[in-house]
Amino acid sequence: MSAPRKDVAALDAAEAAAELERLAREIAHHDRLYHTLDAPEISDANYDALRRRNSEIEARFPKLVRADSPSRRVGGAPETGFAKVRHLVPMLSLDNAFGTEEFAEFCIRARRFLGLAKDAPLACVGEPKIDGLSINLTYEDGRFVRGATRGDGTEGEDVTANLRTIKSVPTRLHGHAPARIEIRGEVFMTKADFLAMNEAQAKADQRLFANPRNAAAGSLRQLDPAITASRPLSLFAYAMGEASERVADTHWHYLQRLGDWGFSVNPLSKQLPDEAAAAAFQQTMAAERSGLKYDIDGVVYKIDDLGLQRRLGFVGRAPRWAIAWKFPAEQATTVLQGIHIQVGRTGALTPVAELEPVNVGGVLVARATLHNEDEIARKDIRIGDTVVIQRAGDVIPQVVSVVTERRPAGAEPYRVPEICPVCGSHAVRPPGEAVRRCTGGLICAAQRVERLIHFVSRPAFDIDGLGEKTIREFYDEGWLQGPADLFTLPSREAEIAAREGWGAVSAHNLSRAIAARRTIPLARFIYALGIRRIGEANARLLARHYGTFANWRTQMLAATTVGSEERQALGSILGIGPAIAEELADFSDEARNVEALDELARELTIEDVAPAQTADSELAGKTIVFTGALETMTRPEAKARAEALGAKVTDSVSKKTDFVVLGADAGSKARRAAELGVRTLTETEWRELAGLD
Repeated sequence: MSAPRKDVAALDAAEAAAELERLAREIAHHDRLYHTLDAPEISDANYDALRRRNSEIEARFPKLVRADSPSRRVGGAPETGFAKVRHLVPMLSLDNAFGTEEFAEFCIRARRFLGLAKDAPLACVGEPKIDGLSINLTYEDGRFVRGATRGDGTEGEDVTANLRTIKSVPTRLHGHAPARIEIRGEVFMTKADFLAMNEAQAKADQRLFANPRNAAAGSLRQLDPAITASRPLSLFAYAMGEASERVADTHWHYLQRLGDWGFSVNPLSKQLPDEAAAAAFQQTMAAERSGLKYDIDGVVYKIDDLGLQRRLGFVGRAPRWAIAWKFPAEQATTVLQGIHIQVGRTGALTPVAELEPVNVGGVLVARATLHNEDEIARKDIRIGDTVVIQRAGDVIPQVVSVVTERRPAGAEPYRVPEICPVCGSHAVRPPGEAVRRCTGGLICAAQRVERLIHFVSRPAFDIDGLGEKTIREFYDEGWLQGPADLFTLPSREAEIAAREGWGAVSAHNLSRAIAARRTIPLARFIYALGIRRIGEANARLLARHYGTFANWRTQMLAATTVGSEERQALGSILGIGPAIAEELADFSDEARNVEALDELARELTIEDVAPAQTADSELAGKTIVFTGALETMTRPEAKARAEALGAKVTDSVSKKTDFVVLGADAGSKARRAAELGVRTLTETEWRELAGLD
């Protein structure tokens, strides 16, 4: 039997500090046993007694409160919304597969990129894809220092105080850990906890949550951490971001390290030797899905070898070494009551089905996309039809088919209007395209509003408090006609505060959120402009290639001239191509667009692209072209390696090219390099520069 502990009132400062250290260590030990290993050693009453003693000592010696104190599981509420946190390594999204063929294609692409034989085994790890909220936990010297939501993948919301309330989030890692490491995981709520919480919400006459994922996300984003602490949240850890040292050679080994450090790791995760084993695991998980304690919507498959993961790298916003194999979408039958036309920011007319509300996979669906007029004609969709709908990837509702035997008499084929329903301009269908577009441009209110909504969206300026409803209200009021007007809204703070549903605090918070976005990275700025075909990935490509706003603007204006060197250079950027180059040139050729750019530039600080952390690389900042067949690696891998070292990879040789790497049978590009006096490299020289030998 252990000796009785000294009464708190009798402790001196040194004794109190030692006792707080012991309690922090002991409580963390019992948290791990209970939440991670499901093997508690003490009763709940004894555990509560430890926490009470810790609180009593801290109350008597407030200056001795430790950074890893159990009391810090519930911290103070922030004054306003959550601060933004930039992830050390981006939290990118996953590509999806919806069947065996798509998963097989993922494996084929990986082998092709790595230059492996078609029948080479590709071992992976399968992890049930939890339907929760992705988070990023940063540990320094083994201590939990910061936690953030995924956000846009580059920047998330600081929810450290709330994450401390989740007992399955270790405040300190067990055993040896890197000096700094980012650990990724999923915060979720079990089905039973969700039902119990909704029952309590109903008794208290509070809002009910639609599903466990929404409940988990809403609970984690409470401004008062005490509310988060009262919610039954759990965590599974499964991935790594930045790490100051290598911690494993395989993903499976990394999962084991996570368990050793004190994290809960999904016990259903499985090491799989090949594609056949992965397909079998997918069938098993689909069969067991309904009986699990938590919701899953598929399985994530990651190539097990971390060395291969590093070689494969990323494309756009997704890793080449992982994929989410989703379960088949749930379907339901309902009646299509009407079709309305939605006009997007690029003028696209999208038909949207108005449905008799129906529950699909736990979500009430009243609208679904009909894509375009060709899809309506192909499926012969008519108003009044009984239709089968599904949530594609369990997210986007769409009409799958028509139950023709239930079609009402007199139902007429639907025709997409040739006149914009918003501004009355002609809606034309360009040759070779499936979408009809309004020609109204800047005079079309729908396009202007949709562009503003896009401008403040999460991947763009991400301004808290400016949702779709508010944008439309401020547009109708005449306060918002273009993006630059957003930055004049703080001058209307008193008027906004007087509006119904607002108030002084919310209006001031909006002003602060706008002020916080007066500094913006170049990639976000380019994406926010809403140029057709310029998504997040292409915006990052352009930002990285041109480096500064001034350079990008100058080069885009010069690229409006067909055949110019700048136009050719734009089209040769790896991943851009002639079609996207034409859209960029068309945008820059419109005087009103250039005026809008300059108005914004006067309001903002547009950050230059930070140089890649490749100070020792001769390739950093250089423009490089690969030509001919390489022997030691595939050309896609070589290009990915060059970009990782800070180089710009293009497909054509010009006076601005620094290096041309010559593989076997190099042709016209080698001759062009010789004509221009551009330095050429053999494959061996390229590998030396890239640090591959």
